[in-house]
Amino acid sequence: MNSTCAKWLIISRKAFKFLVTIDGASYGTHKRGISSVFSLFNLKEKSKFWNEAVIRRDFGDLETSISDKVGVANYTKAGNIASYLKLSEVDSMYLPVPVNFIFIGFEGNGNREFKLRVEELQRWFTKIDHIFEHTRVPHISGAFTQLYKNIDDKVQQHQLPIISHINYNFSVHAIQMGGKVSSVFERAIKILARRENVSDTRDGSDAIWQVDVDMMDVLFTSLVDYLQLESAYNLFILNPKPDNKKAKYGYRRGLSDSEINFIKENKSLQGKINEAGSVPQKFPDLFKSKRPLYEKNPMAKFAWTITEDTDTVEWYNLCLDALNNLEKLYQTKDTADTIQIKVMELLNGKNVDLKLLLEKELKSGDFRGLHAECLTDTWIGKDRWAFIDLSAGPFSWGPAVGGEGVRTELSLPNVERTIGAVEEISENEAEDRLQDAIQERFSVFGDNDHQAIDILLAEIDIYELFAFKHCKGRKVKLALCEELDARMTDMKSELQSFQDEEYDESHRRKAVEALKRMENWNLFSDPNEPFQNYTVARDTFLAHLGATLWGSMRHIISPSIADGAYHYYERISFQLFLITPQKVRHIKQLPVDLQALQDGLSSLLLPSQKIIFSPYMLPLSEDPALAMAFSVARRAAAVPLLLVNGTYRKTVSSYLDSSILQHQLRRLNEHQSLKGSHAHSRSTLEIPIFWFIHGDPLLVDKHYQAKALSDMVIVVQSEESSWESNLQCNGQSLLWDLRRPIKAALAATSEHLAGLLPLHLVYSQAHEMAVEDWIWSVGCNPLSITSPGWHISRFQSDTIARSYIITSLEESIQLVNFAVRLLTKQHTSDQTYKLFRSQERELVNKYNYVVSLWRRIASVTGELRYVDAMRLLYTLEDASNEFFHYVNETKALLHPINCTKERRVQVEFDMTTIPAFLIVLGILWLVLRPRRAKPKIN
Repeated sequence: MNSTCAKWLIISRKAFKFLVTIDGASYGTHKRGISSVFSLFNLKEKSKFWNEAVIRRDFGDLETSISDKVGVANYTKAGNIASYLKLSEVDSMYLPVPVNFIFIGFEGNGNREFKLRVEELQRWFTKIDHIFEHTRVPHISGAFTQLYKNIDDKVQQHQLPIISHINYNFSVHAIQMGGKVSSVFERAIKILARRENVSDTRDGSDAIWQVDVDMMDVLFTSLVDYLQLESAYNLFILNPKPDNKKAKYGYRRGLSDSEINFIKENKSLQGKINEAGSVPQKFPDLFKSKRPLYEKNPMAKFAWTITEDTDTVEWYNLCLDALNNLEKLYQTKDTADTIQIKVMELLNGKNVDLKLLLEKELKSGDFRGLHAECLTDTWIGKDRWAFIDLSAGPFSWGPAVGGEGVRTELSLPNVERTIGAVEEISENEAEDRLQDAIQERFSVFGDNDHQAIDILLAEIDIYELFAFKHCKGRKVKLALCEELDARMTDMKSELQSFQDEEYDESHRRKAVEALKRMENWNLFSDPNEPFQNYTVARDTFLAHLGATLWGSMRHIISPSIADGAYHYYERISFQLFLITPQKVRHIKQLPVDLQALQDGLSSLLLPSQKIIFSPYMLPLSEDPALAMAFSVARRAAAVPLLLVNGTYRKTVSSYLDSSILQHQLRRLNEHQSLKGSHAHSRSTLEIPIFWFIHGDPLLVDKHYQAKALSDMVIVVQSEESSWESNLQCNGQSLLWDLRRPIKAALAATSEHLAGLLPLHLVYSQAHEMAVEDWIWSVGCNPLSITSPGWHISRFQSDTIARSYIITSLEESIQLVNFAVRLLTKQHTSDQTYKLFRSQERELVNKYNYVVSLWRRIASVTGELRYVDAMRLLYTLEDASNEFFHYVNETKALLHPINCTKERRVQVEFDMTTIPAFLIVLGILWLVLRPRRAKPKIN
């Protein structure tokens, strides 16, 4: 028996994990199969889309319909077991994602009376890429690389492919709301808007206004609940008619800098706020009545719904009553009263972060850590909705210097700039422009005499240019254009007169050319001519809007995640190590709000998960080894800053090198488990969080307050309340309160837990690296820059759940594909047929069970029932392992037969073979011939 055959070893799961890690990089560039909206799976090339035929029929039917001789023939003819079972490697799996684009103010009563038509939406929104792959952003080693930039991906080994097997299949449902809904939002903007600068006494059209986004949150949430759209992701596109007295406005949570200074300088107002009680809820319960807009979100196709006013009349009446009551409340209030009402709303509202911050600042009275949030025209809500207001702003934010993909004033489509730019001029304006054109054209003639034909040609040039600009493509014809049309008829007659013999050849040639040129014109009188300028402007606007909505799907609905495998655990154990310079009597005396931190960490968990929160205090004064590790990792760097006002500044900042610190902490804990992946329980994940409290300003890797590492999270806290960052919004530097790094800590923990990244980052297949787009870095969540809030949105909690699901599906696909490759290498023969038949039924059943779990998980995920999908992940892992191990058992069972095949030795004879045989026989005879016995002599 061949020794290589005898050394067959069944590949264990551990060995498989090693193999797929090595091959992981190749998966990132695997060849894509043909995509289909209607298929759940896409198999590799030379295979068909997934359908019921892939799953084997019942074995009772097979056994009665196929005889042994035919079965053996089919088995041997297949060549290998995978072909015989018709098993192919799975290349892609599709997860349905329902999305609603809800258009408000596009029924013809919004800004510029812009009205969207059904055919336009179908024309432009079917151009959006509805299917694209889930992607991962490679990690970066070292402390000197900003964010997730270009790296040498060739030397990295990935646990899972950068471009995933999992694809998102978006079912886009566009909904156009009626006039009543538009009027509610226009009225809400008018009532909820406050002057950003309380001391600004200019006319309202020149001032900047801030709209209370917390109150708008109630409107959006109530509309989604009323129409029962909670089972989809909803993106609102607003085009309200702007109020002439409040021309420029934006959305903000909390107070402006002017209002904060007003409170700071007004001690009597502080006293009133401290003495005041709770503020009653201004909005009534708007969710009592619900009217479903559709029974189920249509999948795998573009759909369009136009709501009638009767669909929303009850919601409209409730909102209008609430807004009228708010208007009465604010009408008689001065600036101090209005600010007091707003502060009391924040103190009694649901925004825990703002509530805690205001309470501390009011208690201290210095308001150093209270900074205004950015004015924005986009927002991500706490539930599954976000909005864009095309009439607000425009605004800008992002890196102050050297950034890419920054949000500028031209980043969003604007009705005013596109549709308003081609607004049709009046009769008087048309006459003035025509006169200006005539004067400009004939000014080149001077006082010299010119031929009549030249003057006539100049007149034609003027009319042609004017007609293309102001007559062609107009919705309403100008009377001046009709006059010019008549004049053009007369000019044709005059040109024809130049063809007489009395004019020289050059004049006749010019006249003929001009007549040919005019014959191709139809500038004034074609009734079927479309509104060309207006149509081009609409197409430009819709193209820009389509690109913006595509970006929303990539950044907030299905964003890229950090490279890695993120598994679901039933319990998450947060081990918080509070590292202080000196020992304090009790952990509660530390300047860390443990309850707020625990609440924030709890928000990262799914409803089916349980939290274990264990804080520990580690003073450096009592642990020399830890103090040494801290000192070794501490660095200083000269950081050049170019501020938004153009001022250059060089600052020397102190920071912790995360790589060195991680190495030192590992050495200190060689006998303790710091790595969550090494938890001894399958159902518990341990996450160590090292929280360094320091007096002087201290960062991590020069630019961060917190950093997620492979086996820990590092957070730094210092006493600086207004640290000027390298980010800006609307021309002002963003200030960080280094005393409260909860937002940064939650962002880093979410990356360590499930791979969540800042909202501006996404992986680009074209660039093969992460790219930035700051449009959607908004909302009061840990992943945005425009707000210090740290509330997890449903978008992010769903991303966490999908991260667990995709990891399980990806590993299952890799395991099944590896098993299929093993079956492909197992050749079929007559000798192995009967033995394989004893294994075939169970093998196919286990395979079909894995496939049924894939389908079930995809279906449940498409309905956004993530908790139900979590219950299937452990079952999928076990089923995949059982199939893989059974494939190994089958191969091991067939292996002895394959290794003992009959072999024939074929010897070829030629003329040189016979002499060789004779020589060999002669030698053997001489050696082995019998010898005569010698006589024995004494």
